[in-house]
Amino acid sequence: MSQQTLTTGDRAAIRSPWRDFLHAFVRNPLALASGGFVLLLLLVALFAPWLAPWDPMAPDWTALSAPPSGAHWMGTDDLGRDVLSRVIYGARISLYVGVVSVTLGMLVGIVLGLLAGYYGRWVDMLIMRGCDVLFAFPGMLLAIAVVAILGPGLNNVIIAVAVFSVPVFARIVRASTLSLKQAAWVDAVRCAGAPDRVILLRHILPGTLPNVIIYFTMRIGTSILTAAGLSFIGLGPEPDVPEWGNILAMSRSMMMAGLWHVSVFPGLAIFMTVLAFNLLGDALRDTLDPKLKS
Repeated sequence: MSQQTLTTGDRAAIRSPWRDFLHAFVRNPLALASGGFVLLLLLVALFAPWLAPWDPMAPDWTALSAPPSGAHWMGTDDLGRDVLSRVIYGARISLYVGVVSVTLGMLVGIVLGLLAGYYGRWVDMLIMRGCDVLFAFPGMLLAIAVVAILGPGLNNVIIAVAVFSVPVFARIVRASTLSLKQAAWVDAVRCAGAPDRVILLRHILPGTLPNVIIYFTMRIGTSILTAAGLSFIGLGPEPDVPEWGNILAMSRSMMMAGLWHVSVFPGLAIFMTVLAFNLLGDALRDTLDPKLKS
């Protein structure tokens, strides 16, 4: 009986990091709310062809610049296109741009940060001075410069947003690498004859991931906002593409005529999406950062 009780107590005492993370995450109302909204947004983007009530490119000639109604819940634009359908399809494009661009910037930044933090000396100086050059430009201005060089288009917007994401990821990973490479287990593995590739990928990289995940989540919102800004000034995809920044750009002339619905709904979509990703990043930081755990 006592052995069974001891075994049960041992099992209760031994908790995996994944269970600890889930336990702390579900106890945070802000994390649940932001995570639920992000999940809903992902589902909307994934099932956009089935959720959109109208073709986002097809005009309704009987309802030009129509206000919200039973047929068009968010109204129509000056060409008779359903705003709700365009916002739903815009979620797919905006999330694609945000996730892909931040992923590319993260991968490049992780490689540069690991090399700079582990090898130091001239490698560190060369990489960090390059990051300082990128940091000298505001993010939006750097993205505009990259798109101006490459030309407008969805793929070029992704490259531009990825470029200004690289230096921050590199700095985050470099700082973690400088701390982790002095750890006792890393010295033990190095003394055992493990090559640098194994030390970096198997023993240092996992220790940098919590900070990378936190910033990755926050950066998606910033990237979506930057991509919408590029589209708004005409440096994004083609004007007919149902992207949130494009919809806002097309609605500028309609706002002067009092047609508020064409700009308000995509603006709210951008606002809520950026806010949700930022709040989710804050919740992940509170959950993953050991310094903030009570």
